Amino acid sequence: MHIPENYLSPSTCGVMTLAMAPVWYHAVREVRRTVPRERMPLLGVAAAFCFLAMMFNVPLPGGTTGHAVCGTLVAILFGPWAATLAVSIALAIQAVFFGDGGILAFGANCFNMAFVLPLLGYAVYRLVAGEDPDPRRELVAAGVGSYVGINAAALCAATEFGIQPLLFHNAAGQALYCPYPIWVSLPAMMLGHLTVFGLAEVVFTVGILAYVRKAAPSFALDFSGAESPAKAPAAVAVLMAVLVAACPLGLLAVGDAWGEWATEDLADLVGYAPAGLADGWEWTSLFPDYSVGGLPDWLGYILSAVIGVALLVIIFRLASGTSRTKVAFGSR
Repeated sequence: MHIPENYLSPSTCGVMTLAMAPVWYHAVREVRRTVPRERMPLLGVAAAFCFLAMMFNVPLPGGTTGHAVCGTLVAILFGPWAATLAVSIALAIQAVFFGDGGILAFGANCFNMAFVLPLLGYAVYRLVAGEDPDPRRELVAAGVGSYVGINAAALCAATEFGIQPLLFHNAAGQALYCPYPIWVSLPAMMLGHLTVFGLAEVVFTVGILAYVRKAAPSFALDFSGAESPAKAPAAVAVLMAVLVAACPLGLLAVGDAWGEWATEDLADLVGYAPAGLADGWEWTSLFPDYSVGGLPDWLGYILSAVIGVALLVIIFRLASGTSRTKVAFGSR
């Protein structure tokens, strides 16, 4: 679901970034107001769950792949606006350091996965869970909310892809950017997310939430116990280590996600290379496709996971030192 560089026109990217600007502003204000300073590092760990979930590529028959996001999970644990900020920073690290998602398309990717997904997923979760849900009902609500959230994000991405050839084409009718119209992009994107990728989102969200509620209840915004929230509980650190070690499983999925082909591969599919893709701006990342130097793919994937997790924890720990607001623990 990461929209690559040059699949959207510069004007589309600009509009999406402008649309996200007030969302980011409001998210920062809400996080400063609702997340106590001492819990900001834990929000960084939650953002790392999103980063790792997006590394576990899941194959779909036909040669495409997709992944979970876990934005609804972060919204359940820390609130929807905290999830917006956490997923946005995870997406920024992926784009800048690993070339996963375009720099110019960053606003669009955040709109889909850091805004629509967690806010809608959380709203559905609250609707299904009701007030003071029992553990089983909460997990059911989390599954339903996460499924709705990721499919809403996929619908937005499919729409952004699909309007490109209708709005931006040359005199011969050839698309300048994404060449697939909306009547192609919608079913192509939604098929995978309504089935396999939606299920992956549910499994990650419900599985991690069940584990955290049982093994590390302090890993949440609403925890009011006596233990210190200064660092992630040991049980969460163990889970993080397991996910990092297991992330090379994402390499087993063969093929590219729909809408994330290289220009030459897309040219083979449609018979020409859209001019905007062929001549567009490109960002050279330090660790393209989560590879590190000449290391084996599996080891590069693990090191990339460690780097991404470390960056997220450091960023949110630094943010905890600059936060000026301390609030009492609130209720979900």
